[in-house]
Amino acid sequence: MHAAIYARYSTDKQDATSIDDQLAVCRARAERDGFEVVVTHSDGAVSGTTKVGSRPGGKELLADALAGRFEVLFVEGLERLSRDSVEQEIIIRRLENRGVRIVGVFDGYDSKAPGRKLMRGFRGLINEAYLDDLRDKTHRGMAGQFARGYIAGGKLYGYDIERDDQGSRYVINAREADVVRWIFKAAAQGTVFKAIVQRLNDDGIKPARAEAWTVSSIYGSPVKGSGLLNNPLYAGTYIWNRSQWVKDPDTGTRKRIERPRSEWHQVEVPELRIVDRETWAKVRHRIDAGRDQYGRKQMKRPNKSLLGGILRCPHCGGPMMGRDAHYYKCSRYHNIGTTACQGFNLPRPRIEKRVLSLVRNELLSPAAARLYEQEFRAYLEEHGDHAQAKQARARLVEVEREIQRLVEAIVSVGTSAALEARLRTAERERNGLLEKVGRVGGAGMPDIAGIFKRQLLNLGEALKSEPEVARRCMGDIFGEIALALEGKEIWGQIQTSPAILRVAGDSYNGGSGGRI
Repeated sequence: MHAAIYARYSTDKQDATSIDDQLAVCRARAERDGFEVVVTHSDGAVSGTTKVGSRPGGKELLADALAGRFEVLFVEGLERLSRDSVEQEIIIRRLENRGVRIVGVFDGYDSKAPGRKLMRGFRGLINEAYLDDLRDKTHRGMAGQFARGYIAGGKLYGYDIERDDQGSRYVINAREADVVRWIFKAAAQGTVFKAIVQRLNDDGIKPARAEAWTVSSIYGSPVKGSGLLNNPLYAGTYIWNRSQWVKDPDTGTRKRIERPRSEWHQVEVPELRIVDRETWAKVRHRIDAGRDQYGRKQMKRPNKSLLGGILRCPHCGGPMMGRDAHYYKCSRYHNIGTTACQGFNLPRPRIEKRVLSLVRNELLSPAAARLYEQEFRAYLEEHGDHAQAKQARARLVEVEREIQRLVEAIVSVGTSAALEARLRTAERERNGLLEKVGRVGGAGMPDIAGIFKRQLLNLGEALKSEPEVARRCMGDIFGEIALALEGKEIWGQIQTSPAILRVAGDSYNGGSGGRI
């Protein structure tokens, strides 16, 4: 029989050798049990709480499983698949439903073992509790360091980190501090943030944690306090525990959320001040002007785009985002400037119409129509009027029996006020059930084919009503669409298909100001 191996390590004091070690122990177990290992997949520096389908190696593993390329999956332990008990259960059920046997070499899990559901339930809870315990201990340790006068954060531009036996402290880096003062001065004078980013990148100045400066690393989010210009440490105030990262259970992505102000830890550190109070105040006035009590700008944000992040710039390969209602624009050019990309614009209406036509044509196939009707009928049988009619018919049988018993009782012992009242109640219920069954039965099954066609015609509007869901669906269908320029034409290579999408013809001009 054919076998697969999956290995994963997180960033918690592990390195790439962990993958080799996991593969070795799993391969040894497979060979001992007489299985031929035909595929191996792995993910490095990926959290166990990340959905398997969102990991590169995990995605390939699922694809091979769906294609039937192996019958047995070996892992070091179930925590390598997931440390989230819900995600673990979903993945295991999906694989075992495809006939894949799962073997945990170290934790003893085996799909063929009795009591496997109980075992994986316990293992899932243990793995999840481990993360909760680790998170609490880490946070407690950071709080203790802050209380002792040490820092509870990482590298920050403008400062070096000095460590002793007890912890770490920030000290001003004179060279980087001059850059910080220049950034604040330029912002205070009203210089466009993108121009600040462009100047830094042109001068070859590297930020603390990336290869290039971006608008988000300078301006960030005033609401969340992210970005260099929003960090009060440069003005001599150190704030810790302002926010936390939480994972969205539906998408698996992490989101930064604000903690209540009562949980913030704040201390004045004048020895770490880089920017004078006057400059800091001018920058704050520029950034905070026109915001409400929650720090939000009083402006209507544009609708989220259908293909944002799916389209890829033909010049740099970076994601293209819907920056306004009219154009998709290269995100790397917007955030970094010409250091990263010369820029590229693509009209939203044209590309969205072209992509939706592909989806619509695919859904118009007979196979898609049959699948839609099958799923529609199943839904109605479970949730619709026909499901209610089915319940009504079952109840009608019970009521008829009850009426028969009441009539027999009256014949046997004679009538009474109680028996007559119960009989009238049962007959009223029977009449109501007969009416419900007859009404649904007369209506028949709705025109599913007509509903399907109407939904296809209104596909664009339907997708706009749920932009986040629509974008995830588009990502599942197309993967990434790599744009390429051929003369005056724009073409798109669909990642999930060998198909080539012709986006636009000879009215394209090119460059950051391109028109289609």
